[in-house]
Amino acid sequence: MAERDILLRFGERVRELRIAQGYSQEDFAAECGLDRTYIGGIERGERNLGLKNVELIARTLGITLSQLMKGL
Repeated sequence: MAERDILLRFGERVRELRIAQGYSQEDFAAECGLDRTYIGGIERGERNLGLKNVELIARTLGITLSQLMKGL
């Protein structure tokens, strides 16, 4: 399942970057303006999020989209 693979890899990347910046899941969700359960779903690879939310996550982390996608 290639789609599942990318969702899991993306979620792991978001979690890794969030933790590296010292955000709790709840604080990160608040900074993004998204629900904590939505962020949890992304990190578990359960959400196929839209590009606007991908950009929002990158902006909140202070990185570019290409930096966010690096290694996926």
